Amino acid sequence: MLAKILGFKKRKAEDQNVGERAGELFASGLNCAQAVLQSATGIDDPRMMEMVEAFGGGVGDSKCLCGAISGGVMALGWSGKGSKAGELVSEFKKRHRATCCVALTRSYKWKSLEHLSNCRKITEETAEIVERLLKQ
Repeated sequence: MLAKILGFKKRKAEDQNVGERAGELFASGLNCAQAVLQSATGIDDPRMMEMVEAFGGGVGDSKCLCGAISGGVMALGWSGKGSKAGELVSEFKKRHRATCCVALTRSYKWKSLEHLSNCRKITEETAEIVERLLKQ
């Protein structure tokens, strides 16, 4: 349902880049952290996804550190590239001028269609940054 609301058009996983896959996962119900981690690493372990769920909405919906960043840092660490975490945060800040959900979503009603569309876009962009960092 969320996928339909967000204007998602399903494509085969093999035809998607990491960003598109992250957007699909977000639209299917995963939070931003889960979507970035799973799209960048392929991890689809239910226990891992349950643990990572706590990082959505800026850590437990506290609206602090964006969950897409948290998921990206986890993906980098899982893949042996944890030293690239600072580069992820730096590039994210260059693009968005902030890393906290409260600043990134200030102009949207929390959980509104506009808010979710904005978060999906940020999730996709973050997954693409992570993919690039993993290839370095």
